[in-house]
Amino acid sequence: MLSFFFKGLGMSAGLVMAIGSQNAHVLRMGLRRQHVGLTVLVCILCEAVLISSGIAGMGSLIQGQPVLLTLARWGGAAFLTWYGLRAWRSALSEHRLETGDRAVLLTTQQALLSVLAVTLLNPHVYLDTVVLLGAIGGQQPGQGKWWFAVGAVTNAVLWFCALGFGARLLSPLFAKPIAWRLLDGLVGVIMLLLAVSLLLL
Repeated sequence: MLSFFFKGLGMSAGLVMAIGSQNAHVLRMGLRRQHVGLTVLVCILCEAVLISSGIAGMGSLIQGQPVLLTLARWGGAAFLTWYGLRAWRSALSEHRLETGDRAVLLTTQQALLSVLAVTLLNPHVYLDTVVLLGAIGGQQPGQGKWWFAVGAVTNAVLWFCALGFGARLLSPLFAKPIAWRLLDGLVGVIMLLLAVSLLLL
């Protein structure tokens, strides 16, 4: 059974650790030290639900609905384009890491809605978890599929905890405006590339 566990762990690592809107958001919240626990928990729970539903058969169902895939592709491309342009606009402004009184503080509701948005409005999340991991995990024999799911979810726990709670180690670097500009610029490029890749599917 451990072979299925490590297979799920490795497959999930290759997908979840790629830079995307969700990871960028977790990193930003970790750097600002705002609602880090809530942000990390929501990401983990969403990954767990999506991976499990994919392995249970949702991935195969979605693949058989071309209309749903088309809607997800265009809607996702629009969301990623907006997110990328917003990141570029932020890159053009002079800002640095603020963790004290001058920091822009989000309410719990705002933090919850923002992490749900970057997680659930990005179709790449569904393609990676429900469709891809779901299809691979669903092909594992017997109980192997669920050991695969446990491995994939374990990776999500390790990764998001490390990204969210480990981000504070980068705080001195992001006290400089140029570091934020580079991060926002990179995020903007990645989001627009993801949007284009969706439209070319």
